[in-house]
Amino acid sequence: MIATAFLQLLWRDLWVTLRTWQTFLAMTLIQPIFFLFIFGRLLPMLGQANAGYGVLFLPGIISLTTVLTAMQAVSMPLVIEFGYTKEIEDRLLSPMPVWMVGIQKMVFASIRGLIAGAMIVPLGRLILGSGFSISLEYWWLLIIVAVLASLVGAGLGLTLGTIVQPSQIGLMFSVILTPMLFTGCIYFPWAMLDKLRWFQVVTCINPITYASEGFRASLVPNMPHMPVWFIIVGLFVFLSFFTYLGVRGFLRKALD
Repeated sequence: MIATAFLQLLWRDLWVTLRTWQTFLAMTLIQPIFFLFIFGRLLPMLGQANAGYGVLFLPGIISLTTVLTAMQAVSMPLVIEFGYTKEIEDRLLSPMPVWMVGIQKMVFASIRGLIAGAMIVPLGRLILGSGFSISLEYWWLLIIVAVLASLVGAGLGLTLGTIVQPSQIGLMFSVILTPMLFTGCIYFPWAMLDKLRWFQVVTCINPITYASEGFRASLVPNMPHMPVWFIIVGLFVFLSFFTYLGVRGFLRKALD
């Protein structure tokens, strides 16, 4: 019965996404399209960036899209459901433990993150043109990193969704997301920061860093990147940390 309830809630959320696919595509793809065009196509064409910069930049955008899509898929609805609509109460009446309702939201959000990240690959091929070059030799690493990155984003979203108040949504984007955007090794490989050691250390506290380096290691393995074992360990640590905080916060909010 618990498994059935879990799957029914998951299917309901997926069905809503399918019905509103235009909104999902707009929320997911508009930012990556501009990022890829400006940084991956326009700047190299104008001579303001190396011709191969698009290849280096693409894994970072896949990472950013995967993590943020998963994060927003659970954080924003959760803030609203716990705040204005109280819709969460309907889910809490389902025949399964309260903590599993939070896990279900994480699983759904991670699926959205995986779909969003996968869409960036053909989008990159279209926008970057001849500058597009990836390898699928390490496909197994790509799958591991993609799954972990989406779950980390979902865990972060669950954590933020149980901490942030509806009136603080704007603050969340400026105080949390902006620093993550610029310290996640999206625009540059982590290994090349050795000349600015303090900043290299700072990037290690950003989960997007490990996702970016993981996609870089799997798609463009000839580029400098973190050791693979360090990437996997980092993603696992953040997944465990955010899942613990998120589920704990969800239980606290749900039982208040």
